Amino acid sequence: MMDLTPLDVRKKKEDFRRAVRGYDPAQVDGFLDLVADRLEDLVGRELRLREQSELLREQLAAFQEREKALNEALVTAQELREEARAQAEKSADLRVREAERQAREILRDAESAVHGARRGLDELRVRRTGFLRSLRTTIEHFLAEIEDEERRGFAGLEPESSEDRESGPEPDASGDEHEHGAEPSDRGPGHESGSPD
Repeated sequence: MMDLTPLDVRKKKEDFRRAVRGYDPAQVDGFLDLVADRLEDLVGRELRLREQSELLREQLAAFQEREKALNEALVTAQELREEARAQAEKSADLRVREAERQAREILRDAESAVHGARRGLDELRVRRTGFLRSLRTTIEHFLAEIEDEERRGFAGLEPESSEDRESGPEPDASGDEHEHGAEPSDRGPGHESGSPD
């Protein structure tokens, strides 16, 4: 199918041969002019439609590029969101683990301190018991010594009878007399055994 332009239609008037009983030349020429005008109008419309189609195609390509960029941005944002969520969960997990570890350390230290305090308390109880036992022994020893001293003191301080007070010499003289008389009494048995000599 050959391309037909309005100019071709107008030039076609000269190519038709005239016949005696043919179509009316004026009507044919008028029809050809109408066809040419109509064809020219259609060609112009086609050009405009092509231009519009090209423009729409370019706009569609631009929209497709924008849609592609938006989809890529959306995918990137989703990936970033997922990564941020995973990082947050990981960070929260690490914080929870760290808090649990610190809690275990604090609990272990507290238990160790409690055990140490109990051992110290037991040691203090043992030392207190030993100290009280030693103190009781010391007090009992001192009390025994005090009782001994009291018994010895009371034995040396027995009161004299009334006869001794009346007939006895003065304290100084009796002391000397006792001292001088003690020697013969100590030597009495020996002296008496040697008297026959």
